[in-house]
Amino acid sequence: MGRGRADSAVPALVDITNVAVIGDHRLRLSFEDGTVGDVAFEQRAWRGVFEPLADPNVFAQVRVDMGTITWPNGLDMAPEPLYEAASRRPVVAHDSRRGGDAP
Repeated sequence: MGRGRADSAVPALVDITNVAVIGDHRLRLSFEDGTVGDVAFEQRAWRGVFEPLADPNVFAQVRVDMGTITWPNGLDMAPEPLYEAASRRPVVAHDSRRGGDAP
Protein backbone atom coordinates (compact mmCIF):
# COMPACT_ATOMS: atom_id res chain seq x y z
CA MET A 1 0.00 0.00 0.00
CA GLY A 2 1.32 3.44 -0.86
CA ARG A 3 4.91 4.43 -1.25
CA GLY A 4 5.54 5.96 2.19
CA ARG A 5 7.46 4.37 5.04
CA ALA A 6 5.44 2.97 7.94
CA ASP A 7 7.91 4.31 10.52
CA SER A 8 7.97 7.82 9.06
CA ALA A 9 6.29 10.85 10.63
CA VAL A 10 5.06 11.72 7.14
CA PRO A 11 1.82 9.90 6.24
CA ALA A 12 2.19 7.11 3.70
CA LEU A 13 1.26 8.03 0.16
CA VAL A 14 -1.97 6.52 -1.04
CA ASP A 15 -1.88 5.79 -4.76
CA ILE A 16 -4.66 6.85 -7.08
CA THR A 17 -6.14 3.79 -8.79
CA ASN A 18 -8.82 5.33 -11.00
CA VAL A 19 -9.91 8.69 -12.37
CA ALA A 20 -13.19 9.68 -14.01
CA VAL A 21 -14.00 13.05 -15.54
CA ILE A 22 -17.37 14.07 -14.07
CA GLY A 23 -17.59 17.59 -15.51
CA ASP A 24 -15.50 20.46 -16.82
CA HIS A 25 -12.50 20.53 -14.48
CA ARG A 26 -14.09 18.01 -12.07
CA LEU A 27 -12.67 14.57 -11.32
CA ARG A 28 -13.76 11.56 -9.30
CA LEU A 29 -10.67 9.93 -7.85
CA SER A 30 -10.36 6.44 -6.37
CA PHE A 31 -7.48 5.55 -4.07
CA GLU A 32 -5.93 2.24 -3.11
CA ASP A 33 -7.31 2.45 0.45
CA GLY A 34 -10.90 2.53 -0.90
CA THR A 35 -11.40 6.29 -0.62
CA VAL A 36 -13.43 7.72 -3.50
CA GLY A 37 -14.06 11.43 -3.73
CA ASP A 38 -14.71 14.30 -6.08
CA VAL A 39 -12.18 17.06 -6.67
CA ALA A 40 -13.19 20.33 -8.32
CA PHE A 41 -10.66 22.41 -10.22
CA GLU A 42 -13.08 25.05 -11.63
CA GLN A 43 -11.61 27.87 -9.55
CA ARG A 44 -7.98 26.99 -10.18
CA ALA A 45 -5.79 29.51 -11.95
CA TRP A 46 -3.97 27.46 -14.59
CA ARG A 47 -0.58 29.17 -14.94
CA GLY A 48 2.81 28.28 -16.27
CA VAL A 49 3.23 24.68 -17.36
CA PHE A 50 -0.34 23.93 -16.21
CA GLU A 51 -1.89 26.57 -18.51
CA PRO A 52 -2.91 24.00 -21.18
CA LEU A 53 -5.19 22.36 -18.59
CA ALA A 54 -7.41 25.45 -18.63
CA ASP A 55 -8.92 23.95 -21.80
CA PRO A 56 -11.59 21.45 -20.63
CA ASN A 57 -10.82 19.18 -23.61
CA VAL A 58 -7.16 18.96 -22.61
CA PHE A 59 -8.06 18.53 -18.92
CA ALA A 60 -10.38 15.63 -19.83
CA GLN A 61 -7.39 13.67 -21.23
CA VAL A 62 -6.35 12.83 -17.65
CA ARG A 63 -5.26 9.29 -16.82
CA VAL A 64 -3.67 7.38 -13.94
CA ASP A 65 0.01 6.55 -14.15
CA MET A 66 2.30 5.37 -11.36
CA GLY A 67 -0.17 6.20 -8.61
CA THR A 68 -1.13 9.72 -9.61
CA ILE A 69 -2.99 11.59 -12.34
CA THR A 70 -1.16 12.64 -15.47
CA TRP A 71 -1.85 14.18 -18.87
CA PRO A 72 -0.41 13.34 -22.31
CA ASN A 73 1.75 16.49 -22.23
CA GLY A 74 3.70 15.03 -19.28
CA LEU A 75 2.07 17.05 -16.48
CA ASP A 76 1.16 15.32 -13.26
CA MET A 77 -0.12 16.24 -9.81
CA ALA A 78 1.05 15.05 -6.42
CA PRO A 79 -1.42 12.55 -4.93
CA GLU A 80 -1.24 13.88 -1.34
CA PRO A 81 -3.26 17.10 -1.83
CA LEU A 82 -5.60 15.24 -4.19
CA TYR A 83 -6.26 12.64 -1.48
CA GLU A 84 -6.93 15.40 1.03
CA ALA A 85 -9.35 17.16 -1.35
CA ALA A 86 -11.13 13.93 -2.29
CA SER A 87 -11.51 13.03 1.39
CA ARG A 88 -13.38 16.30 1.95
CA ARG A 89 -15.93 15.36 -0.77
CA PRO A 90 -16.39 11.60 -0.42
CA VAL A 91 -18.63 9.65 -2.74
CA VAL A 92 -20.99 7.32 -0.91
CA ALA A 93 -21.74 4.10 -2.74
CA HIS A 94 -25.35 3.52 -3.76
CA ASP A 95 -26.75 0.26 -2.37
CA SER A 96 -29.28 -0.95 -4.96
CA ARG A 97 -30.45 -3.78 -2.68
CA ARG A 98 -31.82 -1.27 -0.19
CA GLY A 99 -33.07 1.27 -2.72
CA GLY A 100 -31.11 4.05 -1.08
CA ASP A 101 -27.69 5.26 -0.12
CA ALA A 102 -25.49 2.97 1.91
CA PRO A 103 -25.03 4.09 5.52
